[in-house]
Amino acid sequence: MADEEEPNFEVPVGLFQDLEDLKAQVARLTAQVTALTEGADAEPGEALAEAEPDAGEEPADEDEWQSPPFILLLDPPLYDDELRALIEWVGGVLVPGYLAEPSADARWCHLWFEHTPAVARLHALWLAWQELTDPATCGYTGPSVWHRDHLDPCMRELRGSSGPFAGCTKSEHQIDHRMPGTVPSAWRHENT
Repeated sequence: MADEEEPNFEVPVGLFQDLEDLKAQVARLTAQVTALTEGADAEPGEALAEAEPDAGEEPADEDEWQSPPFILLLDPPLYDDELRALIEWVGGVLVPGYLAEPSADARWCHLWFEHTPAVARLHALWLAWQELTDPATCGYTGPSVWHRDHLDPCMRELRGSSGPFAGCTKSEHQIDHRMPGTVPSAWRHENT
């Protein structure tokens, strides 16, 4: 038994990515727990009463909104405000940082905000960017996760030959760049 070999364990590369994702989730949950326990100095039922509005009552402060709504569910003027902020992010971060010169294989439309599928995908990409670039909520691996899980798939869909910019070129546009006046009723969020 003097010549026993030590077992050789190979760790799959994906395991390291999964581990980093788990670390980011733990960091996010820790930040949430910390935020919730900051109100622990209050009387036992007081923090809960403040956190939950009465039935039918709207939250008193917009900061209480935990999940940003999907842009296609918003009505004006909220839609317009969200689209304006999205346009600023796309023009200030995405275009200069990630979009090379458009080509037949990687299309882009300067009127992207008039393509409903592009607005929807870019809004989702922006929401993920907001969450995953904050080390307090996602650790230091957030940007890597954002690139891998959000940016790359989104750009493949948008800029591909069958994406929403398929008819768009630098010199002419083969589709009508006008969004419908209303979102189909199945997508609307009604407060009843």
